[in-house]
Amino acid sequence: MLVVKGVDIYYGKLQVLWDLSLQVGKESVGLFGPNGAGKTTLVNAIVGLVKPANGEITFGGRSLLPLETHRIIREGVAVVPQERELFPFMSVLGNLKSGAAYIPGARDKIDERMRFIFDIFPVLKERLGQLAVTLSGGEQRMLAIARSLMAGPKLLILDEPSSGLQPSLVSDLFQRMREIREKEGVSILIAEQNVRQCLRAIDRGYVIENGRVVIEDSAEGLAHSDHVRRSYLGL
Repeated sequence: MLVVKGVDIYYGKLQVLWDLSLQVGKESVGLFGPNGAGKTTLVNAIVGLVKPANGEITFGGRSLLPLETHRIIREGVAVVPQERELFPFMSVLGNLKSGAAYIPGARDKIDERMRFIFDIFPVLKERLGQLAVTLSGGEQRMLAIARSLMAGPKLLILDEPSSGLQPSLVSDLFQRMREIREKEGVSILIAEQNVRQCLRAIDRGYVIENGRVVIEDSAEGLAHSDHVRRSYLGL
C-alpha cells in the first residue's frame, strides 16, 4: 500500500534522511528511534509537507510526490500529529465532524463512523458536548485519533501517540490501536519512542537512527534483538 523507496531529505544543506526505504501493507508497522532520528521528517514527507531530494513515495501504486497535502489526505492517508492539533474551543462532536467534513464520501457516513468511534473510544460519547480544551490529555489523544478515523482512511499514521501520557494510559492506547486494526482493517504506521508498549500493537517494525534504517524485523524479532533490548528496552 505505502512504499517509501530510497528517500533522501535535506533541511538546507543538512541531510536528515539517507536512502530510507520502508513499506506498509495491510498491517500495523512501528517506526522506532530516538529524538532526532528522522521519524517525524519521514511522516511529513509522506503527507507532502517535506519534499525528498531523491527517492519515491507511492500509495496504492500512485506517486504522492506531486500531490499537495490535502490531496494526499483525500487519497486515504490520515495523520495524527504529536501535538494533536485539535480545535480547542470546539466541542468533541464538532471536532469529530470536522474529520469528515472535506473528505468525499465520508460526509455521507458520519453516523456510521460515529458508531465505530464510540465502540473504540466509548468515553468520547460521554463527552460530546464538552470543549476539546477541557478534556484530559488521554482523552484529547483519543479525540485526535478518532477525528482522523472519521475520514475512513486506508492508512492511519500516528506520530508519537504516547507522548505526554501517563504510563497507565499508554498501554490502553496501544490496545485501542490493535482494536482499530482488527475491526476497521485500516493499515497503521506508528512513529514512536515507547518501543516496549508499541511492540504489543504492531506486526513488524523498523528502527531508524541518524536518518537510516538500521533494523527491520517482525515485532517478535525486534523484541528479541540485542540492539533493541539494550538501546530501547533497557534490558
